[in-house]
Amino acid sequence: MRGLHKLTTALLIGVIFTLFTGLLFIAEAQSDDEPSLHVGGALRYNMLLTSYESDIDAQSSQFTMDTWRINVLYDNPGGIGLNFEYRFYPTFGTHFIKQGWLDYNFNEQTQMQLGVTQVPFGNLQYNSNNWWFSLPYYVGLEDDHDMGVKITKTTDNMQWDFAYFFQADPEGPVGGSGSFGSGGSGRYAYDVVPGGDASLTERNQFNIRGAYQLDNGEVGASIQYGQLYNSVREEMDSQYAFAVHADLNRGNFNIKPQFLYYGMDVADNSGTDLSTVYMGAYGIPYEVSTEAWIATLGLSYSYDVDWGPITNINFYNDFSYMSNTTGEGTTTRATGDNLTLDDNFEYTIQNITGFLVSAGPVFTYFDIAQGVNQPWLTDSFGVGVGPGHEDLGLGESEYNIRFNINFGFYF
Repeated sequence: MRGLHKLTTALLIGVIFTLFTGLLFIAEAQSDDEPSLHVGGALRYNMLLTSYESDIDAQSSQFTMDTWRINVLYDNPGGIGLNFEYRFYPTFGTHFIKQGWLDYNFNEQTQMQLGVTQVPFGNLQYNSNNWWFSLPYYVGLEDDHDMGVKITKTTDNMQWDFAYFFQADPEGPVGGSGSFGSGGSGRYAYDVVPGGDASLTERNQFNIRGAYQLDNGEVGASIQYGQLYNSVREEMDSQYAFAVHADLNRGNFNIKPQFLYYGMDVADNSGTDLSTVYMGAYGIPYEVSTEAWIATLGLSYSYDVDWGPITNINFYNDFSYMSNTTGEGTTTRATGDNLTLDDNFEYTIQNITGFLVSAGPVFTYFDIAQGVNQPWLTDSFGVGVGPGHEDLGLGESEYNIRFNINFGFYF
């Protein structure tokens, strides 16, 4: 079966390249007055040095392949267009669709997108400036993409987004295996996935986002409500989130403040209320608190230069703080275990300081990623956005650091 999977993957890649090459040839033959097709992509690498709970050794530094991806943009004035992106992550042994929608402009102010499209919640497209994103991403509330329909309406001073998502985005295979419709963790952005004693998947999500347009940016608010289907109980639980946010510019400076709260009224397969659920992305699931608020603040300064191929350096600092509010006492986790605490789960902190260097088609992020109970910045991967290190008896929650350079060629 493994050999068959490898053969299928190889054939898939071959078909994609052949198809896209043919489409590119057709696109180049079109005139400017006709619909246009652009086929592109990216190839990215990571260089890193970590200082986590354990001592620094030879395994603390690595040079890895981050991702390679294929993008297709079909711009069709007056007709139906296409926006598609597929990503491959060799380090994690998975590949998946990041986005893929059909779009239609009813007029200059109103557009509809159908397919795997971005969830309109919080600051868009990103609530951050760095390669790591901000903490909302790690609980599925930044740059999330799901399967549904979205309508965007703009006026002189407002942008409105209304969306309905029937389910999460399609999953890709993980570690050489995958099954249709299981709601697994082979995906780009975090969604609730089945795990432990909680057989949950996302269904029927509604989003409304409104942003007042200013001369120097926007201020707005977002609402999200959806269901979580338990396939064992054959019942629907619920999840919801609220956010206020702004994206403002002054000269070369940009500021992105955001405050959000989310909650999940959810039970395990036997009907017991849960304090955590499993969420997954990149093929690796972990526990996430069912209730928390998150405050973020992103600051950046864009500086144009003329240094050979380098045209711009964007300096930034993105701070995130997450406070769990699951309540004290004995709680039941998605693992099926009970946990008794005198207070809520520990807090999570993430701070990213760095700069982005733009040099033609090459973009390079230099990041110092710092975290306390951050699930990706620890030897105990996944610990932090649910129970923290001390909550689980894993020792004291430490201030961990990772120096990361991500450089990519985009075309």
